[in-house]
Amino acid sequence: MKVLEEVFLSIEELEALKLKNIEKLSQEECAEKMNTSQSTFQRIISSAHRKVSEALIKGKAVKVMRKDF
Repeated sequence: MKVLEEVFLSIEELEALKLKNIEKLSQEECAEKMNTSQSTFQRIISSAHRKVSEALIKGKAVKVMRKDF
């Protein structure tokens, strides 16, 4: 893993993926749970999907960044 390039996900992006793809909530429900607008949730989930797709297709590691970094 140390030789792989990394793609960085924020905590918010990870939470958005969990709510939408694992818990199967609607976008409205996800936005409400994340205490944000639907448009902001859409921006977050789109970014997360792009990053995870890049990691899968290009063989990169996914690293979740904590807020204190």
